[in-house]
Amino acid sequence: MSAIIEIRNITKEFKVLNRREGLKGSLKDLFSRDYKIVRAVDNISMTIEQGEIVGYLGPNGAGKSTTIKMMTGVLEPTSGEILVGGNVPYQNRTKNAQEIGVVFGQRSQLWWALPLIESFKLLKDIYQIPDKEYDGMLALYQSLVDIEPLLHKPVRQMSLGQRTLSDILAAFLHNPKIVFLDEPTIGLDVSMKAKIRTLIQALNREKHTTVILTTHDMGDVDALCRRIVIIDKGKMLYDNDMEHLKGFFGSYRTLKIRVDGDLKAHAEEIAKELPECSVSADEEWISILVDEDKATVMEVLGTLQTAHSIRDMQLQEISTEEVIKKIYEEGVQ
Repeated sequence: MSAIIEIRNITKEFKVLNRREGLKGSLKDLFSRDYKIVRAVDNISMTIEQGEIVGYLGPNGAGKSTTIKMMTGVLEPTSGEILVGGNVPYQNRTKNAQEIGVVFGQRSQLWWALPLIESFKLLKDIYQIPDKEYDGMLALYQSLVDIEPLLHKPVRQMSLGQRTLSDILAAFLHNPKIVFLDEPTIGLDVSMKAKIRTLIQALNREKHTTVILTTHDMGDVDALCRRIVIIDKGKMLYDNDMEHLKGFFGSYRTLKIRVDGDLKAHAEEIAKELPECSVSADEEWISILVDEDKATVMEVLGTLQTAHSIRDMQLQEISTEEVIKKIYEEGVQ
């Protein structure tokens, strides 16, 4: 495989005005030169191969969107080098745009009042897709997700899930080398999430398209990504496969218990009894993340049984969600 994206020591800084409070402060800000420098991306390097699906993860404000905007050519790095498909994105924006597809959040690239097929025809003309390739993509879409019922439906009449599905199909229509997907399954039901994940996998497999996925849904990460990159405060924390990451937390187990009474109240008590464990509660279970390098599950269970009447219990390996949460909080040692 050959590298499709090469990033070497890129940094992006923004000048941000130190704003004053109140009306007088706002008037003074009109003539102020009191700026501070904010480093949104801080010396990041990575290489992405053709055909990879990479999860690009981080908490809100970590610098994910800024990095994506530099890859798509919307922003120019303050320093460092970036090549996408052999092009410098911000210097060759038109050529770069022809070779990428983008789905950003809830921002649709489809024409709101037109049937989906008309949006596809317009995109065909914009990207100058040959008839044979266009017909081949529509046939592939039909085989993967049966789009016939959607083709003649105005976009404004579609559900959120149908619009998201259609936007993803539109992003792949011109057979780009790279597709950037930002939170593609946000707000969707379980069934539609599964359909979209299956679609992304199939298009990646059939067309060997590189996919850069930003998401907070760990179901997307588990289903799609073999490799993940994690950044926080502009700095890269991790770049490797998911199993390697879980190896850092191999001593962790999640003990789930069910007790009578108010689960949240019990969870608060347990958090005080087990200060070294992470404790949370949902409608059915209290979840206790146990680090067996510090205390075994049996020791934790023995402590719990002295103060709580346990009706049921489960023991699970640490979940992807818990791993990512601990990376955000503690980093990788």
